[in-house]
Amino acid sequence: MTTTAKYIFVTGGVTSSLGKGIIAASLAKLLQAQGYRVTIQKLDPYINVDPGTLNPYEHGECYVTEDGAETDLDLGHYERFLNRPTSQANNVTTGRIYQSVIEKERRGEFLGKTVQVVPHITNEIKERIQILGKSGDYDIVITEIGGTVGDIESLPYIEAVRQLRWDLGENNGIVIHLTLVPYLSAAGELKTKPTQHSVKTLMESGVQADILVCRTEYDLPKELRRKLALFCNVKEEAVIQSIDASTIYDVPNLMLEEGLDKVVLEKLKLKSSKPDIDLWNKFVHRHKNPKTEITIGLIGKYVELQDSYKSILEAFIHAGAENEVKVNVESIHSEYINSDNAKLKLGHLDGVLVAPGFGERGIDGKIDAVKFVRENNVPFLGICLGMQMAVIEFSRNVLGISDADSTEMNSDTKNAVIGLMEDQKTITDKGGTMRLGAWACDLKTGSKVRDIYKAESITERHRHRYEFNSKFKAQIEAAGMKATGLNPDTGLVEIVEIPEHPWFVGVQYHPEYKSTVANPHPLFVAFVKAAFTHKKKKKSATMA
Repeated sequence: MTTTAKYIFVTGGVTSSLGKGIIAASLAKLLQAQGYRVTIQKLDPYINVDPGTLNPYEHGECYVTEDGAETDLDLGHYERFLNRPTSQANNVTTGRIYQSVIEKERRGEFLGKTVQVVPHITNEIKERIQILGKSGDYDIVITEIGGTVGDIESLPYIEAVRQLRWDLGENNGIVIHLTLVPYLSAAGELKTKPTQHSVKTLMESGVQADILVCRTEYDLPKELRRKLALFCNVKEEAVIQSIDASTIYDVPNLMLEEGLDKVVLEKLKLKSSKPDIDLWNKFVHRHKNPKTEITIGLIGKYVELQDSYKSILEAFIHAGAENEVKVNVESIHSEYINSDNAKLKLGHLDGVLVAPGFGERGIDGKIDAVKFVRENNVPFLGICLGMQMAVIEFSRNVLGISDADSTEMNSDTKNAVIGLMEDQKTITDKGGTMRLGAWACDLKTGSKVRDIYKAESITERHRHRYEFNSKFKAQIEAAGMKATGLNPDTGLVEIVEIPEHPWFVGVQYHPEYKSTVANPHPLFVAFVKAAFTHKKKKKSATMA
């Protein structure tokens, strides 16, 4: 263990979406498996204060931490790999940096100085980078810098890294540069020029890469690695190949084979040992060698971009491996579902998950999907808006309240079974003002969820403004939908289920955020198991 934290900066060049987050998480996993206390943070160059107000099509899902921070989806990867919670300190945006500096200027903290990018913005960035390292909780802090080297937005971050490496001193901070080595099929060769130019751009900002991680479709031959080392001024063993993998969960092992962890620890002057990743590899084996498979329908409004539901998709991978089942997720746009085609679109599925979302677009399709699975005994999991749609569908079609609705979609409804939370009614700013982070929930004795969680009380992460209207609770429960999870402080309904249905559960919170490789979320594990049971019953009925 170290007395003061060491820092690893991960930068990217040429193009975005190279997988800096996965490389950072994989390296962190290998270092954690050697006994080091590791955390990862993401610096995002966009001017939004956080991704909370971004459309999922813009930036993928908004990931929520235990302390209620709305963050980049890469924090989900960090938690899933390390099985450790992140916090507000693990995600910093340009918007948050500038907001903090401007607030300090307004308070007169700069003593009349002219406020500039250097040193004021860069000092703020350096402070944010070191918050986790100075806490005493970590030996190593990995900082992923979003965007690509050369972007205008990234320049203050790169300058901050340059300064911080000088501040920290030798062997206390290193830079990993992730680049692309493309294969040109016409020439039949791998090209190193993009990497060379990317490293040159980084050096123009005063930062020398210590390690190159090269994304590639093909193995990098020894002579090409030697060429990159020579032209990019790094050691040959510090040219690391990151070849395309069939699953992101292979990447830690690929990095282990390449010796990334050894090179990093050598440069940081830390002891290297054999990582203990046996449990990880057992998960990977189960994930890649399922005994059977099922198909789950994911009903959502943003299905064209898979990253919109990244945590849900990964939770299915974890739950599938736990059940030794391959979960095929069929994304279905809720706008294209109606009562006439519901059977055609959903009849072949082994289970249906109605996903979270905001706004009125695609709502009718979600309600029609819920009706179909409720009436046909198909296993159902509703998350946040999905749970709310289940309550509306039940109120309309079982209770006979034809105009039952949510005030989010219909502010004039006289039967708002879903309504705006009391503490949200005076809020005008939309960013960071929802019910966010971990909240407690007491589970009702004899309920399905009590059996699934094997606990009396749980905490789960929230992100919503609207809630189950408790004025309708007695009426809804009398008709057969039970409120089986309640917040002990507010009495708000967190979970509904239909006991007469084989598996019908709606939750106000987001269980997907807490699913990790080491601890697959129990709700997803139980849902996948129920879907497999449903598939077997359908098969038996067909054969009979």
